[in-house]
Amino acid sequence: MADMSNGEQGCGSPLELFHSIAAQEELVRDLKARNAAKDEIDSAVKMLLSLKTSYKAATGEDYKVDCPPRDPAPESGEGLDATEADEDFVDPWTVQTSSAKGIDYDKLIVRFGSSKIDKELVNRIERATGQRPHRFLRRGIFFSHRDMHQILDAYENKKPFYLYTGRGPSSEAMHVGHLIPFIFTKWLQDVFNVPLVIQMTDDEKYLWKDLTLDQAYGYAVENAKDIIACGFDINKTFIFSDLDYMGMSPGFYKNVVKIQKHVTFNQVKGIFGFTDSDCIGKISFPAIQAAPSFSNSFPQIFRDRTDIQCLIPCAIDQDPYFRMTRDVAPRIGYPKPALLHSTFFPALQGAQTKMSASDPNSSIFLTDTAKQIKTKVNKHAFSGGRDTVEEHRQFGGNCDVDVSFMYLTFFLEDDDKLEQIRRDYTSGAMLTGELKKELIEVLQPLIAEHQARRKEVTDEIVKEFMTPRKLSYDFQ
Repeated sequence: MADMSNGEQGCGSPLELFHSIAAQEELVRDLKARNAAKDEIDSAVKMLLSLKTSYKAATGEDYKVDCPPRDPAPESGEGLDATEADEDFVDPWTVQTSSAKGIDYDKLIVRFGSSKIDKELVNRIERATGQRPHRFLRRGIFFSHRDMHQILDAYENKKPFYLYTGRGPSSEAMHVGHLIPFIFTKWLQDVFNVPLVIQMTDDEKYLWKDLTLDQAYGYAVENAKDIIACGFDINKTFIFSDLDYMGMSPGFYKNVVKIQKHVTFNQVKGIFGFTDSDCIGKISFPAIQAAPSFSNSFPQIFRDRTDIQCLIPCAIDQDPYFRMTRDVAPRIGYPKPALLHSTFFPALQGAQTKMSASDPNSSIFLTDTAKQIKTKVNKHAFSGGRDTVEEHRQFGGNCDVDVSFMYLTFFLEDDDKLEQIRRDYTSGAMLTGELKKELIEVLQPLIAEHQARRKEVTDEIVKEFMTPRKLSYDFQ
Protein backbone atom coordinates (compact mmCIF):
# COMPACT_ATOMS: atom_id res chain seq x y z
CA MET A 1 0.00 0.00 0.00
CA ALA A 2 1.54 3.28 -1.04
CA ASP A 3 2.04 5.63 1.85
CA MET A 4 1.79 9.36 2.37
CA SER A 5 5.03 11.24 2.00
CA ASN A 6 6.84 12.17 5.15
CA GLY A 7 9.36 14.77 6.18
CA GLU A 8 12.30 12.47 5.54
CA GLN A 9 13.98 12.56 2.16
CA GLY A 10 16.20 10.09 0.37
CA CYS A 11 16.14 6.34 -0.04
CA GLY A 12 17.93 5.82 3.28
CA SER A 13 14.76 6.58 5.24
CA PRO A 14 12.83 3.42 6.23
CA LEU A 15 9.51 5.15 5.53
CA GLU A 16 10.75 6.26 2.12
CA LEU A 17 11.80 2.70 1.32
CA PHE A 18 8.38 1.51 2.51
CA HIS A 19 6.71 3.87 -0.03
CA SER A 20 9.09 2.80 -2.79
CA ILE A 21 8.43 -0.91 -2.23
CA ALA A 22 4.66 -0.33 -2.31
CA ALA A 23 4.94 1.64 -5.56
CA GLN A 24 7.24 -1.02 -7.07
CA GLU A 25 4.82 -3.81 -6.08
CA GLU A 26 2.00 -1.95 -7.85
CA LEU A 27 4.23 -1.62 -10.93
CA VAL A 28 5.02 -5.36 -10.92
CA ARG A 29 1.31 -6.20 -10.58
CA ASP A 30 0.45 -3.87 -13.47
CA LEU A 31 3.19 -5.32 -15.71
CA LYS A 32 1.96 -8.85 -15.04
CA ALA A 33 -1.69 -7.88 -15.55
CA ARG A 34 -0.98 -6.48 -18.99
CA ASN A 35 1.35 -9.34 -20.00
CA ALA A 36 4.39 -7.13 -20.41
CA ALA A 37 7.65 -8.48 -21.85
CA LYS A 38 9.40 -11.03 -19.61
CA ASP A 39 12.63 -9.00 -19.32
CA GLU A 40 10.61 -5.92 -18.28
CA ILE A 41 8.87 -7.90 -15.51
CA ASP A 42 12.16 -9.53 -14.43
CA SER A 43 13.86 -6.16 -14.18
CA ALA A 44 10.99 -4.73 -12.09
CA VAL A 45 11.02 -7.79 -9.78
CA LYS A 46 14.79 -7.50 -9.38
CA MET A 47 14.37 -3.85 -8.38
CA LEU A 48 11.64 -4.86 -5.89
CA LEU A 49 13.87 -7.51 -4.25
CA SER A 50 16.72 -5.00 -4.02
CA LEU A 51 14.43 -2.46 -2.29
CA LYS A 52 13.26 -5.14 0.15
CA THR A 53 16.88 -6.03 0.96
CA SER A 54 17.65 -2.34 1.63
CA TYR A 55 14.53 -2.11 3.81
CA LYS A 56 15.61 -5.08 5.91
CA ALA A 57 19.10 -3.61 6.28
CA ALA A 58 17.60 -0.28 7.41
CA THR A 59 14.96 -1.64 9.82
CA GLY A 60 16.18 -5.09 10.81
CA GLU A 61 12.77 -6.46 9.78
CA ASP A 62 11.22 -7.95 6.65
CA TYR A 63 8.87 -5.66 4.67
CA LYS A 64 5.18 -6.30 5.41
CA VAL A 65 2.54 -4.64 3.24
CA ASP A 66 0.40 -3.26 6.05
CA CYS A 67 3.12 -2.56 8.62
CA PRO A 68 4.91 0.73 8.05
CA PRO A 69 8.23 1.09 9.93
CA ARG A 70 7.60 1.79 13.58
CA ASP A 71 9.67 4.94 13.91
CA PRO A 72 8.65 7.36 11.15
CA ALA A 73 9.97 10.90 10.92
CA PRO A 74 8.36 13.46 13.23
CA GLU A 75 4.88 14.41 12.08
CA SER A 76 5.10 18.12 12.59
CA GLY A 77 7.48 20.98 11.92
CA GLU A 78 9.91 19.67 14.55
CA GLY A 79 11.19 17.29 11.90
CA LEU A 80 11.86 20.08 9.43
CA ASP A 81 15.33 21.50 9.49
CA ALA A 82 15.36 24.91 7.84
CA THR A 83 18.90 24.29 6.64
CA GLU A 84 17.68 21.46 4.43
CA ALA A 85 15.51 22.96 1.72
CA ASP A 86 14.48 19.49 0.50
CA GLU A 87 12.62 18.68 3.73
CA ASP A 88 9.00 19.03 2.62
CA PHE A 89 6.03 17.47 4.41
CA VAL A 90 2.76 16.84 2.59
CA ASP A 91 -0.35 15.01 3.74
CA PRO A 92 -4.09 15.75 3.38
CA TRP A 93 -4.04 18.06 6.44
CA THR A 94 -0.54 19.58 6.51
CA VAL A 95 1.68 21.12 3.86
CA GLN A 96 5.06 22.35 5.09
CA THR A 97 8.20 23.53 3.37
CA SER A 98 11.11 25.69 4.46
CA SER A 99 11.77 26.98 0.93
CA ALA A 100 10.42 30.38 -0.15
CA LYS A 101 9.94 28.85 -3.61
CA GLY A 102 7.47 26.37 -2.12
CA ILE A 103 7.35 22.57 -2.33
CA ASP A 104 9.85 20.78 -4.61
CA TYR A 105 7.31 19.08 -6.88
CA ASP A 106 9.81 16.99 -8.85
CA LYS A 107 10.87 15.32 -5.61
CA LEU A 108 7.22 14.90 -4.61
CA ILE A 109 6.51 13.04 -7.88
CA VAL A 110 9.33 10.61 -7.07
CA ARG A 111 8.19 10.21 -3.48
CA PHE A 112 4.52 9.64 -4.36
CA GLY A 113 5.35 7.47 -7.37
CA SER A 114 3.20 9.43 -9.83
CA SER A 115 4.18 10.58 -13.35
CA LYS A 116 5.08 14.05 -14.55
CA ILE A 117 2.71 15.77 -16.96
CA ASP A 118 5.18 16.38 -19.78
CA LYS A 119 4.91 18.30 -23.05
CA GLU A 120 3.99 15.10 -24.87
CA LEU A 121 0.94 14.50 -22.63
CA VAL A 122 -0.19 18.14 -22.91
CA ASN A 123 0.07 17.87 -26.72
CA ARG A 124 -1.91 14.63 -26.66
CA ILE A 125 -4.70 16.29 -24.62
CA GLU A 126 -4.75 19.09 -27.20
CA ARG A 127 -5.00 16.62 -30.09
CA ALA A 128 -7.73 14.58 -28.39
CA THR A 129 -9.92 17.56 -27.47
CA GLY A 130 -9.13 19.90 -30.37
CA GLN A 131 -8.83 22.67 -27.76
CA ARG A 132 -5.88 24.74 -26.61
CA PRO A 133 -4.66 23.28 -23.28
CA HIS A 134 -5.78 25.17 -20.18
CA ARG A 135 -3.21 27.60 -18.73
CA PHE A 136 -2.90 25.31 -15.69
CA LEU A 137 -1.56 22.60 -18.02
CA ARG A 138 0.57 24.97 -20.10
CA ARG A 139 2.26 26.32 -16.96
CA GLY A 140 2.71 23.14 -14.95
CA ILE A 141 0.15 24.08 -12.28
CA PHE A 142 -1.37 20.65 -12.91
CA PHE A 143 1.96 18.87 -13.00
CA SER A 144 1.53 15.19 -12.15
CA HIS A 145 -0.81 12.36 -13.10
CA ARG A 146 -1.71 8.72 -12.72
CA ASP A 147 -3.03 6.88 -15.80
CA MET A 148 -4.09 9.97 -17.80
CA HIS A 149 -3.00 8.11 -20.94
CA GLN A 150 -5.64 5.43 -20.18
CA ILE A 151 -8.33 8.11 -19.99
CA LEU A 152 -7.23 9.50 -23.36
CA ASP A 153 -7.19 5.98 -24.85
CA ALA A 154 -10.79 5.54 -23.67
CA TYR A 155 -11.85 8.94 -24.98
CA GLU A 156 -10.22 8.39 -28.39
CA ASN A 157 -12.01 5.02 -28.61
CA LYS A 158 -15.37 6.66 -27.77
CA LYS A 159 -15.50 4.92 -24.39
CA PRO A 160 -17.04 6.85 -21.49
CA PHE A 161 -15.34 8.22 -18.39
CA TYR A 162 -16.45 10.67 -15.72
CA LEU A 163 -14.93 13.34 -13.49
CA TYR A 164 -14.87 13.37 -9.70
CA THR A 165 -13.57 16.12 -7.43
CA GLY A 166 -14.54 17.49 -4.05
CA ARG A 167 -14.36 20.04 -1.28
CA GLY A 168 -14.04 19.79 2.49
CA PRO A 169 -16.41 22.52 3.72
CA SER A 170 -14.64 23.68 6.89
CA SER A 171 -15.98 27.25 6.83
CA GLU A 172 -18.30 29.53 4.90
CA ALA A 173 -15.32 31.50 3.60
CA MET A 174 -13.63 30.14 0.49
CA HIS A 175 -10.52 31.78 -0.93
CA VAL A 176 -9.19 31.94 -4.49
CA GLY A 177 -6.93 28.93 -3.88
CA HIS A 178 -10.00 26.77 -3.31
CA LEU A 179 -11.19 27.58 -6.83
CA ILE A 180 -8.13 26.07 -8.59
CA PRO A 181 -9.41 22.46 -8.89
CA PHE A 182 -12.90 23.69 -9.82
CA ILE A 183 -11.73 26.10 -12.53
CA PHE A 184 -9.75 23.24 -14.09
CA THR A 185 -12.51 20.65 -13.62
CA LYS A 186 -14.97 22.94 -15.39
CA TRP A 187 -12.56 23.16 -18.34
CA LEU A 188 -12.22 19.34 -18.40
CA GLN A 189 -16.01 18.97 -18.31
CA ASP A 190 -16.36 21.42 -21.21
CA VAL A 191 -13.66 19.98 -23.50
CA PHE A 192 -14.39 16.29 -22.88
CA ASN A 193 -18.17 16.73 -22.50
CA VAL A 194 -18.46 14.27 -19.59
CA PRO A 195 -20.49 14.04 -16.38
CA LEU A 196 -19.05 15.21 -13.08
CA VAL A 197 -19.67 14.33 -9.43
CA ILE A 198 -18.55 16.71 -6.66
CA GLN A 199 -18.31 15.34 -3.13
CA MET A 200 -18.81 17.74 -0.20
CA THR A 201 -17.13 15.98 2.74
CA ASP A 202 -19.17 17.61 5.50
CA ASP A 203 -18.88 14.36 7.48
CA GLU A 204 -15.07 14.64 7.40
CA LYS A 205 -15.17 18.23 8.65
CA TYR A 206 -17.52 17.24 11.49
CA LEU A 207 -15.05 14.51 12.52
CA TRP A 208 -11.92 16.67 12.28
CA LYS A 209 -13.12 20.12 13.35
CA ASP A 210 -15.05 21.58 16.24
CA LEU A 211 -18.34 21.82 14.32
CA THR A 212 -21.89 20.57 14.81
CA LEU A 213 -23.45 18.37 12.11
CA ASP A 214 -25.78 21.22 11.15
CA GLN A 215 -22.87 23.66 10.78
CA ALA A 216 -20.92 21.22 8.60
CA TYR A 217 -23.92 20.63 6.35
CA GLY A 218 -24.64 24.40 6.21
CA TYR A 219 -21.07 25.08 5.08
CA ALA A 220 -21.45 22.36 2.39
CA VAL A 221 -24.50 24.16 0.95
CA GLU A 222 -22.83 27.60 1.11
CA ASN A 223 -19.63 26.28 -0.50
CA ALA A 224 -21.73 24.58 -3.18
CA LYS A 225 -22.94 28.05 -4.24
CA ASP A 226 -19.35 29.16 -4.86
CA ILE A 227 -18.66 25.95 -6.78
CA ILE A 228 -21.81 26.35 -8.91
CA ALA A 229 -20.72 29.95 -9.63
CA CYS A 230 -17.68 28.52 -11.48
CA GLY A 231 -20.13 27.76 -14.29
CA PHE A 232 -20.72 24.00 -14.15
CA ASP A 233 -23.39 22.56 -16.44
CA ILE A 234 -26.40 21.64 -14.30
CA ASN A 235 -27.35 18.88 -16.76
CA LYS A 236 -23.98 17.16 -16.34
CA THR A 237 -23.09 17.86 -12.69
CA PHE A 238 -24.16 16.19 -9.44
CA ILE A 239 -23.00 17.83 -6.18
CA PHE A 240 -23.62 15.81 -3.04
CA SER A 241 -23.17 16.14 0.71
CA ASP A 242 -21.93 12.92 2.32
CA LEU A 243 -24.28 13.48 5.28
CA ASP A 244 -27.17 13.67 2.84
CA TYR A 245 -26.34 11.20 0.06
CA MET A 246 -24.89 8.27 1.99
CA GLY A 247 -28.18 7.57 3.75
CA MET A 248 -30.21 7.52 0.54
CA SER A 249 -27.87 5.58 -1.74
CA PRO A 250 -27.42 1.86 -1.08
CA GLY A 251 -25.03 1.63 -4.06
CA PHE A 252 -22.73 4.24 -2.51
CA TYR A 253 -22.80 2.69 0.95
CA LYS A 254 -22.16 -0.82 -0.40
CA ASN A 255 -18.98 0.45 -2.04
CA VAL A 256 -17.89 2.16 1.19
CA VAL A 257 -18.25 -1.17 3.01
CA LYS A 258 -16.39 -3.09 0.28
CA ILE A 259 -13.47 -0.66 0.54
CA GLN A 260 -13.50 -0.83 4.36
CA LYS A 261 -13.24 -4.62 4.21
CA HIS A 262 -10.11 -4.45 2.05
CA VAL A 263 -8.07 -1.88 4.03
CA THR A 264 -6.54 -2.78 7.40
CA PHE A 265 -6.12 -0.46 10.40
CA ASN A 266 -2.35 -0.80 10.00
CA GLN A 267 -2.60 0.41 6.41
CA VAL A 268 -4.57 3.57 7.25
CA LYS A 269 -2.21 4.26 10.13
CA GLY A 270 0.67 4.03 7.69
CA ILE A 271 -0.98 6.13 4.99
CA PHE A 272 -2.67 8.84 7.08
CA GLY A 273 -0.70 8.85 10.32
CA PHE A 274 -3.75 7.99 12.46
CA THR A 275 -3.04 7.11 16.09
CA ASP A 276 -4.81 4.98 18.67
CA SER A 277 -6.45 8.09 20.13
CA ASP A 278 -8.16 9.13 16.86
CA CYS A 279 -11.91 8.54 16.79
CA ILE A 280 -13.06 5.56 14.71
CA GLY A 281 -14.93 7.95 12.38
CA LYS A 282 -11.59 9.30 11.11
CA ILE A 283 -10.20 5.80 10.64
CA SER A 284 -13.09 4.73 8.42
CA PHE A 285 -13.50 8.05 6.56
CA PRO A 286 -10.96 7.34 3.75
CA ALA A 287 -13.34 4.69 2.37
CA ILE A 288 -16.02 7.40 1.97
CA GLN A 289 -13.69 9.63 -0.05
CA ALA A 290 -12.70 6.60 -2.14
CA ALA A 291 -16.25 5.43 -2.99
CA PRO A 292 -17.12 8.10 -5.62
CA SER A 293 -14.20 6.73 -7.70
CA PHE A 294 -16.46 3.83 -8.70
CA SER A 295 -19.29 4.44 -11.16
CA ASN A 296 -21.90 2.21 -9.47
CA SER A 297 -21.81 4.53 -6.43
CA PHE A 298 -24.10 6.66 -8.63
CA PRO A 299 -26.76 4.30 -10.03
CA GLN A 300 -28.99 7.22 -11.05
CA ILE A 301 -26.23 8.36 -13.46
CA PHE A 302 -24.48 5.13 -14.51
CA ARG A 303 -27.10 2.52 -13.61
CA ASP A 304 -25.30 -0.62 -12.40
CA ARG A 305 -22.23 -0.23 -14.61
CA THR A 306 -18.96 -0.84 -12.79
CA ASP A 307 -16.57 -0.42 -15.73
CA ILE A 308 -16.62 3.36 -16.27
CA GLN A 309 -13.28 4.86 -15.30
CA CYS A 310 -13.07 7.98 -13.22
CA LEU A 311 -10.66 10.94 -13.58
CA ILE A 312 -9.95 12.92 -10.40
CA PRO A 313 -8.46 16.44 -10.62
CA CYS A 314 -7.21 17.44 -7.14
CA ALA A 315 -4.34 19.04 -5.25
CA ILE A 316 -1.54 16.54 -4.68
CA ASP A 317 -2.07 16.48 -0.90
CA GLN A 318 -5.22 14.38 -1.57
CA ASP A 319 -3.20 11.68 -3.36
CA PRO A 320 -2.82 9.37 -0.31
CA TYR A 321 -6.61 8.75 -0.38
CA PHE A 322 -6.46 7.69 -3.99
CA ARG A 323 -3.29 5.60 -3.72
CA MET A 324 -5.31 3.60 -1.20
CA THR A 325 -8.29 3.56 -3.62
CA ARG A 326 -6.13 2.40 -6.55
CA ASP A 327 -4.71 -0.39 -4.42
CA VAL A 328 -8.20 -1.63 -3.46
CA ALA A 329 -9.91 -1.19 -6.87
CA PRO A 330 -8.65 -4.34 -8.67
CA ARG A 331 -9.36 -6.42 -5.56
CA ILE A 332 -13.05 -5.50 -5.64
CA GLY A 333 -13.35 -5.72 -9.43
CA TYR A 334 -13.32 -2.01 -10.37
CA PRO A 335 -11.05 0.08 -12.61
CA LYS A 336 -8.46 2.23 -10.85
CA PRO A 337 -9.28 5.94 -10.84
CA ALA A 338 -6.92 8.16 -12.85
CA LEU A 339 -5.63 11.40 -11.30
CA LEU A 340 -4.42 14.86 -12.27
CA HIS A 341 -2.54 16.62 -9.45
CA SER A 342 -2.18 20.37 -8.97
CA THR A 343 0.47 22.32 -7.09
CA PHE A 344 -0.46 24.24 -3.94
CA PHE A 345 -1.72 27.79 -4.05
CA PRO A 346 0.65 29.95 -1.98
CA ALA A 347 -0.42 32.14 0.95
CA LEU A 348 0.02 35.89 0.45
CA GLN A 349 2.87 35.86 2.99
CA GLY A 350 4.90 33.44 0.89
CA ALA A 351 4.94 29.87 -0.42
CA GLN A 352 6.32 28.43 2.81
CA THR A 353 3.40 29.69 4.93
CA LYS A 354 -0.02 28.10 5.05
CA MET A 355 -3.24 29.82 4.07
CA SER A 356 -5.79 29.82 6.79
CA ALA A 357 -9.50 30.56 6.63
CA SER A 358 -9.13 32.00 10.14
CA ASP A 359 -6.50 34.54 9.01
CA PRO A 360 -8.22 36.96 6.61
CA ASN A 361 -4.86 38.36 5.45
CA SER A 362 -3.42 35.00 4.38
CA SER A 363 -5.32 34.97 1.09
CA ILE A 364 -7.81 36.71 -1.17
CA PHE A 365 -11.28 35.52 -0.18
CA LEU A 366 -14.18 35.21 -2.59
CA THR A 367 -16.11 37.73 -0.48
CA ASP A 368 -13.39 40.44 -0.60
CA THR A 369 -14.24 43.88 -2.01
CA ALA A 370 -12.08 45.56 -4.67
CA LYS A 371 -10.63 47.77 -1.94
CA GLN A 372 -9.79 44.80 0.33
CA ILE A 373 -8.07 43.02 -2.58
CA LYS A 374 -5.94 46.10 -3.30
CA THR A 375 -4.99 46.55 0.36
CA LYS A 376 -4.18 42.88 0.89
CA VAL A 377 -1.97 42.61 -2.20
CA ASN A 378 -0.14 45.87 -1.50
CA LYS A 379 0.29 45.25 2.21
CA HIS A 380 0.68 41.47 2.58
CA ALA A 381 1.83 39.89 -0.72
CA PHE A 382 5.39 38.64 -0.19
CA SER A 383 7.76 40.40 -2.57
CA GLY A 384 10.75 39.09 -4.47
CA GLY A 385 11.93 42.66 -4.96
CA ARG A 386 15.06 44.33 -3.55
CA ASP A 387 15.29 46.56 -0.48
CA THR A 388 15.72 49.79 -2.43
CA VAL A 389 14.62 51.01 -5.86
CA GLU A 390 18.28 51.46 -6.85
CA GLU A 391 19.16 47.86 -5.94
CA HIS A 392 16.02 46.59 -7.68
CA ARG A 393 16.84 48.46 -10.90
CA GLN A 394 20.37 47.09 -10.76
CA PHE A 395 19.80 43.45 -9.74
CA GLY A 396 16.12 42.85 -10.59
CA GLY A 397 13.45 40.92 -8.66
CA ASN A 398 13.05 37.20 -8.00
CA CYS A 399 9.87 35.78 -9.61
CA ASP A 400 10.48 32.38 -7.98
CA VAL A 401 9.56 33.70 -4.53
CA ASP A 402 7.35 36.69 -5.43
CA VAL A 403 3.75 35.86 -4.50
CA SER A 404 2.19 38.45 -6.83
CA PHE A 405 3.98 36.82 -9.77
CA MET A 406 2.95 33.34 -8.55
CA TYR A 407 -0.71 34.47 -8.41
CA LEU A 408 -0.45 35.86 -11.95
CA THR A 409 0.71 32.44 -13.21
CA PHE A 410 -2.61 31.06 -11.89
CA PHE A 411 -4.93 33.82 -13.10
CA LEU A 412 -3.46 35.80 -16.02
CA GLU A 413 -4.59 34.06 -19.22
CA ASP A 414 -2.17 35.79 -21.64
CA ASP A 415 1.10 33.77 -21.86
CA ASP A 416 2.98 36.51 -23.72
CA LYS A 417 2.03 39.16 -21.19
CA LEU A 418 3.05 36.88 -18.30
CA GLU A 419 6.43 36.26 -19.93
CA GLN A 420 6.92 39.99 -20.52
CA ILE A 421 6.17 40.69 -16.83
CA ARG A 422 8.62 37.96 -15.81
CA ARG A 423 11.35 39.47 -17.97
CA ASP A 424 10.68 43.04 -16.84
CA TYR A 425 10.58 42.15 -13.14
CA THR A 426 13.67 39.92 -13.32
CA SER A 427 15.64 42.63 -15.15
CA GLY A 428 14.58 45.38 -12.74
CA ALA A 429 12.62 47.32 -15.38
CA MET A 430 9.40 46.63 -13.42
CA LEU A 431 9.17 47.52 -9.73
CA THR A 432 7.29 45.54 -7.03
CA GLY A 433 4.53 48.18 -6.83
CA GLU A 434 3.97 47.89 -10.59
CA LEU A 435 3.86 44.08 -10.43
CA LYS A 436 1.33 44.23 -7.58
CA LYS A 437 -0.77 46.65 -9.63
CA GLU A 438 -0.86 44.09 -12.50
CA LEU A 439 -2.12 41.44 -10.07
CA ILE A 440 -4.76 43.73 -8.53
CA GLU A 441 -6.08 44.51 -12.04
CA VAL A 442 -6.46 40.78 -12.73
CA LEU A 443 -7.97 39.82 -9.36
CA GLN A 444 -10.51 42.61 -8.89
CA PRO A 445 -12.66 41.80 -11.96
CA LEU A 446 -12.19 38.02 -11.42
CA ILE A 447 -13.58 38.20 -7.87
CA ALA A 448 -16.30 40.74 -8.77
CA GLU A 449 -17.54 38.51 -11.61
CA HIS A 450 -17.52 35.49 -9.31
CA GLN A 451 -19.57 37.39 -6.72
CA ALA A 452 -22.09 38.46 -9.38
CA ARG A 453 -22.49 34.83 -10.57
CA ARG A 454 -22.81 33.58 -6.99
CA LYS A 455 -25.62 36.08 -6.33
CA GLU A 456 -27.60 34.41 -9.12
CA VAL A 457 -27.33 31.00 -7.42
CA THR A 458 -30.62 30.52 -5.56
CA ASP A 459 -31.42 27.83 -2.98
CA GLU A 460 -33.58 26.22 -5.69
CA ILE A 461 -30.58 25.94 -8.04
CA VAL A 462 -28.44 24.41 -5.26
CA LYS A 463 -31.22 21.91 -4.53
CA GLU A 464 -31.36 20.93 -8.19
CA PHE A 465 -27.59 20.38 -8.41
CA MET A 466 -27.74 18.32 -5.19
CA THR A 467 -30.69 16.11 -6.17
CA PRO A 468 -29.68 12.58 -7.29
CA ARG A 469 -30.86 12.31 -10.89
CA LYS A 470 -29.96 11.09 -14.36
CA LEU A 471 -27.46 13.41 -16.02
CA SER A 472 -27.80 14.24 -19.69
CA TYR A 473 -25.13 11.90 -20.90
CA ASP A 474 -25.83 8.63 -22.62
CA PHE A 475 -23.87 5.63 -21.38
CA GLN A 476 -24.83 2.95 -23.85
